[in-house]
Amino acid sequence: MTSETATDVFEAHRPVLLGVAYRMLGRVADAEDVVQDAWLRWSGADRADVREPRGYLVRITTRLAIDRLRQIKSRGETYVGPWLPEPYVTDFGATVPDTAERAVLADSVSFAVLVVLESLSPLERAVFVLREAFGYPYADIATMLDRGEPAVRQLAGRARRHVEEGRPRYEVDPAQRRDLTERFLAAAAEGDLEGLMALLAPDVRLVGDSGGKARAPLRVLESADHVGRFLVGAARKGLPDFSVRFLEVNGGPAVLVLSGDKPDSVFQLDVAEGRIQAVYVVRNPDKLRSLAV
Repeated sequence: MTSETATDVFEAHRPVLLGVAYRMLGRVADAEDVVQDAWLRWSGADRADVREPRGYLVRITTRLAIDRLRQIKSRGETYVGPWLPEPYVTDFGATVPDTAERAVLADSVSFAVLVVLESLSPLERAVFVLREAFGYPYADIATMLDRGEPAVRQLAGRARRHVEEGRPRYEVDPAQRRDLTERFLAAAAEGDLEGLMALLAPDVRLVGDSGGKARAPLRVLESADHVGRFLVGAARKGLPDFSVRFLEVNGGPAVLVLSGDKPDSVFQLDVAEGRIQAVYVVRNPDKLRSLAV
């Protein structure tokens, strides 16, 4: 395999590698660093015996992501306020034509799932991502992680139970989520508390991620009254040169709020039974850099 061919092979698999690394880490910059490290190892490796480049590259990326995750956890970093993953623009497009497969990929990268994955061990997280998001057989995962297949099955079962217990059940119909997102945005922008209350579930939750670097609630807000009043109050304060853009983030419709050309925040909603069950707001400027216009 020539160096030019090796580059082409790596670039062909880069989206998958980035998808694995991001689901492992929840941070775009860290995921890109891991993929870059994987490229350095791939470019310098003896590729003569590599029969399945994708599996080989996923193995390298997964191990690098596990190491990065262990480093992060070992530092014991404390985060100011609630934590959300860094918004990740997803556009599966024609690369994932199957509706069922698209739904699995979208769910595995959702805010709700990634928040739960933060509480797993690095190995549990790796097994869950490889099995649930990318459908790898247990035997392949065991080879990637240098573990026995029975141990991998145990890790997978433990991770799956934890995720099922921790994540709320929401609908993933993109048309319904987009419709409610547009109505939510209009009511919030107009300061229409009554209109907002009609869209919010009684036990709705608002999770605001600022990292202590922007104005956002330092605890999760609960109930339609608290969430509605907070959103109306925030809208009344306004932003200079305010504009919005719709985009797909973490597998679902979202709103990017801009002040001039600078990203100010990202809003995304979880929906069930025609009502908004959760509002996610990312305002940490470090997590919005990749969304800069």
